[in-house]
Amino acid sequence: MRKVLSIHTRKTILILNIVVLSTILLSACASPLPDNAITYQLKQTWGTKGKAQGEFNEPTGIALTPTEVFVSDARNRRVQVFDYNGRFLREFGNTGSKSAQLGRPMNLAIGDDKVFVADYFNDQIKIYTLEGNFIQAIGSAGDQPGQFNAPVGVDITDQGELIVADFYNQRIQQLKPDGSFIRQWGTTGKTGIWSGEFNYPTDVAISKAQRLYVADGYNDRVQVFDNSGKYSHKWGGLFGMNISGKKPGWFTTVTSIKVGADNNIYVADFYNDRVQIFTPKGKLLNVIKVESSGVQHSAIAVAVTADSHLFIVNHGKHEIQFWEKQ
Repeated sequence: MRKVLSIHTRKTILILNIVVLSTILLSACASPLPDNAITYQLKQTWGTKGKAQGEFNEPTGIALTPTEVFVSDARNRRVQVFDYNGRFLREFGNTGSKSAQLGRPMNLAIGDDKVFVADYFNDQIKIYTLEGNFIQAIGSAGDQPGQFNAPVGVDITDQGELIVADFYNQRIQQLKPDGSFIRQWGTTGKTGIWSGEFNYPTDVAISKAQRLYVADGYNDRVQVFDNSGKYSHKWGGLFGMNISGKKPGWFTTVTSIKVGADNNIYVADFYNDRVQIFTPKGKLLNVIKVESSGVQHSAIAVAVTADSHLFIVNHGKHEIQFWEKQ
């Protein structure tokens, strides 16, 4: 006579099957490093906590020209500028008219010889010359088209249009150079884990092919949209579905994203204290571990030189690091 399994036994078997299946899926979704991974070596650091020139209080964003490094010094409410050797050159955003002053600068972008600063507290994108002279502020507080609720990331298209990560509004906005609304990705005020939805997006990057890469912060993933704005693909964690982790190729809060001249994608994986490098399709190329300081996390932002060297913002140590490609 056929033996009937007890309810307890069946539940145990079901749980074991789920555990086995989950383990297989997790292993399958991990991204091993390639054997010929390009290596990087830490060559230089500068900065410490403080208010003086060359000191920082929670630096948060970074952008480059061919000769200069621009750093958003968030708690000091300024942008500081250095040469590639870390020598202080100038600062801006902390003096002048009220409209020229920064509340809390976050991620930065440089385009058309201008500096674009996502100003979290003032709900604006502030624009300066490379010398630091104030040009204009785009946006205001709110949830209407063209308004922001804590913008944290910005990049510029070939046409000079702004792409903005609108953090609390759970959307990415595309605006004309004068700030007038073009379109958005995501539903205003609504978080989501499905393709084209966001969970506190933190940064954006535009490739040479005008593809949009979004650091979907608390969904722990990168989302990609083609040059027509259509969703293309995503990566990070299990199926790119808001599952964080420490495995290579996974994320625990994405805070900065850049497209290099090599067309690779450079991502700051903040709570994992590292920068990860991918192909445009999401294949992992390298992981750079950045030393943290106690409970403070490190790699909050990254910038890439024309020859693929890296500048990394170490948030917890209040410093900038230069990593040389080997």
